[in-house]
Amino acid sequence: MKSAAPSVKTGGDPAWQGRVAVVTGASSGLGLALAAALAERGALPVLVARDATRLRQALATLGGRGECHALDVRDAAGLRSLARDLAQRHGRLDLWFNNAGLTLAGEFQQMRAEHLQRMLEVNLLGVLNGCSAAYALMHEQGRGHIVNIASLAGLLPTPGLAGYAMCKHGVVGLSLSLRLEAAQRGVRVSVACPAAVDTPADPTRAPADLPQLPEAPWLRRFLDAAAGRPAPAAEVAQAILRGTARNDALILPGKSRAVAWLYRMAPGLVWRDSQGRVAAARGRDAQSMK
Repeated sequence: MKSAAPSVKTGGDPAWQGRVAVVTGASSGLGLALAAALAERGALPVLVARDATRLRQALATLGGRGECHALDVRDAAGLRSLARDLAQRHGRLDLWFNNAGLTLAGEFQQMRAEHLQRMLEVNLLGVLNGCSAAYALMHEQGRGHIVNIASLAGLLPTPGLAGYAMCKHGVVGLSLSLRLEAAQRGVRVSVACPAAVDTPADPTRAPADLPQLPEAPWLRRFLDAAAGRPAPAAEVAQAILRGTARNDALILPGKSRAVAWLYRMAPGLVWRDSQGRVAAARGRDAQSMK
């Protein structure tokens, strides 16, 4: 399902006015919603994604309020150059949202090395590249805020998303560890772990340059049932910015807070529930094959 383009309101919030904020993966979905919410508050969103045409279209939905740069988050040198360029032109770099990501769902034994490698490159190393670019500059400034977008799958086990969960657990560990290291330098670090977000991405479809994953009807049913109704990207973006303003270490938008709390307090209950859902979904496939 494609989300409607986020609207941009006039006015702003004095606390956000003039802030220079990089958002990766900003041509659609949550990234575009974050850029729109930043522009709404009076910040200058800097949209980053691979596709220049889609980026220009995304910027147009913001009424041209911002700028865009076609970059792949796997390009560490390109991200460092962008951070320097922004600081030189604007005299500051205030916020950096590492949002770009790739979700590939499938049974682990059917995942090829190429699928896992691509998720590792984008979801973990891409975030690491963004952190390195932003932190080097913010360390010099003595201020700034890095916000890494992980997932609820970075806090609890998620069948059918083993490779994705591996990367997102890594993002959580990186973020919380860097937060403690960066605090004395005046740099803030937060990590957001939303549950399902309504975006155009289809986790069962691999990028065109990778082999497509085998069909697994049970897996789509399981993920749909476990995740529930996806939250609107604009709603999640607003929650992330509220957590950013509070300097929360761990930002848990919407229902992710309750699920994360439940897993922390009663992990066995979550394990049994997930196992039951997997068995039920696979059972339906077995019945249909008879």
